[in-house]
Amino acid sequence: PTGNLDSKNGDAILDLLLDLHRERRMTLVMVTHSEEIAAMAERVLILHDGRLVEDVRQHVHA
Repeated sequence: PTGNLDSKNGDAILDLLLDLHRERRMTLVMVTHSEEIAAMAERVLILHDGRLVEDVRQHVHA
């Protein structure tokens, strides 16, 4: 969601999305190539050539 933004604005958008998730219990679906952003997710689906190759559930510390 932040690929074409500078780092300051990218961080602000990511913070806004994470706040919505926490405060309003909204589900977020994001597509990213960033391992750093993916590490913030409770669940990560990994695709290769359009096919699901991995479904990872992880415990995330807020």
